[in-house]
This record gives sequence, structure tokens and C-alpha cells, in this order.
Amino acid sequence: MFLGTHTPRLDEKGRLILPAKFRDELAGGVVITKGQDRCLYVFPTPEFQRIADQLRAQPMTNKAARAYSRVFFASAHDEVPDKQGRVTIPAHLRSYAALDRDLVVIGASTRVEVWDRAAWETYLAESEDDFADIEEGVLPGGL
Repeated sequence: MFLGTHTPRLDEKGRLILPAKFRDELAGGVVITKGQDRCLYVFPTPEFQRIADQLRAQPMTNKAARAYSRVFFASAHDEVPDKQGRVTIPAHLRSYAALDRDLVVIGASTRVEVWDRAAWETYLAESEDDFADIEEGVLPGGL
């Protein structure tokens, strides 16, 4: 399970040093793709495969599944982190998420999310007030 918030920097070659806490679970390979809210999702390869299997199980007549699959798979980039725990984020994904030098990398349970630092701070400022109200709908019965 991926947990926590980290603040690495993107190097001049578009590489991200994965947080040390995440490296063991991601060492076998990752898939980086577009996420919601203009962030990037980084999945361990087996988790990406599980999601791919779920999407493949949807009928081709399901318009929403087709549309989501197209974007999800077309933007995906697979890679094995190097010995320093670095992965290259392709230019099209850096552009999508408006990634500059300063990043925020968060653990989001089964995936890692990569955000531009300013975008993450804006997202938090806009969503923290709603956090308490959302709980009941997300966790029936509450904590």
C-alpha cells in the first residue's frame, strides 16, 4: 500500500526519483498514465494489469468504457526504474499534468500520484473543506 506525501524534483531530463519508501514495490516495473484532476497515476505493473483486465471485461458497446480505455492506454508509458529509483516521465505526460520542476508525489493506496506542486496545493485548498462531508458517502457508516 502506498501512503504519504513526498516532494521530489523533476530533473532536467524529465526524470523523477521515486520516494525511497515506494521503490521496493515499484522496482519490478511501473506504468505511468494520465489520471483524473490533471495528475499522473503510477501503477506497479501487476496493478495496471488488474485494471486492464477489468477494462477488457467491459463490452465494446459501452461508450464510456471505450472512451476511458482509449485515453488510459494511449497515454500509458511502461518502464523499469533504474538503480537510483528514477523513471522518465514522457513529455506528453509532463505536459498533461503541467509538471514543472517542483512535484508532489502521494501514496494513494494501490497507486502513486504525481502532481505539479502548485496544482496539488490548489487542489488541497479547494477540497479540504469538503473532506469531512465526503466521508459519509465514501465510507457508509463512517470510520
